[in-house]
Amino acid sequence: MAKKLQKRRFTHPKRTLLGRMRAYFFAGILITAPIGISLWIAWGIINFFDDNVVSLLPQKYNPESYLPLQIPGLGLVLTIATLTLIGWLTAGLMGRWLVRMTENLMARMPVISNIYSAIKQIMETVLSQKSNSFRYVVLFEYPRKGIWTMGFVTGTTKGEVQNAIDEEMINVFVPTTPNPTSGFLLFVPKCDLHYLAMSPEEGFKMLVSTGIVTPVDKRSGDIKNQPIIFVGGAESAPKPESM
Repeated sequence: MAKKLQKRRFTHPKRTLLGRMRAYFFAGILITAPIGISLWIAWGIINFFDDNVVSLLPQKYNPESYLPLQIPGLGLVLTIATLTLIGWLTAGLMGRWLVRMTENLMARMPVISNIYSAIKQIMETVLSQKSNSFRYVVLFEYPRKGIWTMGFVTGTTKGEVQNAIDEEMINVFVPTTPNPTSGFLLFVPKCDLHYLAMSPEEGFKMLVSTGIVTPVDKRSGDIKNQPIIFVGGAESAPKPESM
């Protein structure tokens, strides 16, 4: 009798047909949604280049005018080939002369000169192989003590901003959630930053998902059990040597 009661106590209730269908439905969403959304975004990018680049080709050079169907991705391939060709041409003497002429022309335009110089400086900094932009994820207290915000280091503060402050500062970009294309540029004291071991990609995933997707702590077990932040007396993790 006791064995029967024990078995009955640990028996799980059977799912109804509606409950099983509901579980299968959500499992289907979990499997197909990431695949579908990824393919939809990729197809949208391909269509954008096809609509805006292929139409610029003269009719006699457009292969789609001779074929009974459209070639998906032709615009993207042409864009990559054109940018590569431009990069190859500008590496030569004639190409460098054309670049200087173009830069001088853009610098003389009243409004466009400021926009051009800012965009060029940003692109050179981001695409530079030695750039530390968005390579480190940091934690710091913002907007007040006791509340922690995750940000991305974009560089060391320089120029007038650094000279106006008697403490070494770091440029930190704090994206908004769930749209990381906008955010805030903060100048944070170097001693107040706590560098995390997670990669920038993992940090962006956490921000875009509003914290639903949490990166796994890949550090060893001994290090995991040692907090780097203590309430009332913060201790920072060691800063990367390249910063």
